Amino acid sequence: MSRDNHEPPLSPTAASVVSNAAADRHASSPPIRVTMLGTGTSTGVPVLGCSCEVCSSDDPRDTRTRCSCYVQVGNMGLLIDTGPDFRRQALREEIGRIDAVCYTHHHFDHVVGLDDLRPFFFENTQVMPCYMHPDTASILRDNYDYIFGADPYPGAANVAIEEVTGPFTVPSRYNDAPPVPVDPLLLYHGQTPVYGYRIGSFAYLTDVNRIPEASYEALEEIDVLVLDALRPDPHPTHFSFDEAVTVARRIGARQTYFVHMTHNVRHAEANARLPDDIQLAYDGLTLPVSSRTSSTP
Repeated sequence: MSRDNHEPPLSPTAASVVSNAAADRHASSPPIRVTMLGTGTSTGVPVLGCSCEVCSSDDPRDTRTRCSCYVQVGNMGLLIDTGPDFRRQALREEIGRIDAVCYTHHHFDHVVGLDDLRPFFFENTQVMPCYMHPDTASILRDNYDYIFGADPYPGAANVAIEEVTGPFTVPSRYNDAPPVPVDPLLLYHGQTPVYGYRIGSFAYLTDVNRIPEASYEALEEIDVLVLDALRPDPHPTHFSFDEAVTVARRIGARQTYFVHMTHNVRHAEANARLPDDIQLAYDGLTLPVSSRTSSTP
């Protein structure tokens, strides 16, 4: 699952990533509550210098910080990505606990808030694992040598890179809860391999325009799906609305929420055109997730 820092990068396939995910792996997951910290594309919305109808909208759902997600699993708190707005998002949602971070990929709008994890070590100095694709790990080690290098800066966040190429379990940093099983899912963002994540019957798939067949198969019995849908028009590295609806229908979650929208999308108008079981997410939206997992072998 993990490797020594000096070994060459691995190139997991979609099939190998999900190959050890047992059918009943999530059958006993505790209650899950998801908070959408940010739902916007890499520029955020409003876009700097723009006065379009969305960027000047007084609908709070049209204000979108960069994509991130907080998943409460029983007592534990799992964070997906640390974008440039993470500090603001954590203050807004009064996040007081993070046991681990699951990174989707290395792009600026998903990682650059990494240093804002430091306050989570003021009262609990236990290491915080950061799970990621081997390619993401290689880039973060280069970009954040003062955190992950041989001589970390004093006071840097006590985070540790965990390269994962298959299912893993997240331990409690507070020793008050059983480990939480998490399944990475290999996706493609243009030519860039990225990870989506499945936690219980919740799945989070952002920055994607192609899902390999093996990853689709690992998404059976999903209750709530969060899915990339950039805008109505096609894009070379993100799903369009029509493409995302097709993907959502294939996965068959009880409820799907779109994220990573641009300022081409006015929430009220775009949401009204979507089916009842597919909606636009917005910053601060909370999602209770029920269990649809099966223990059938």
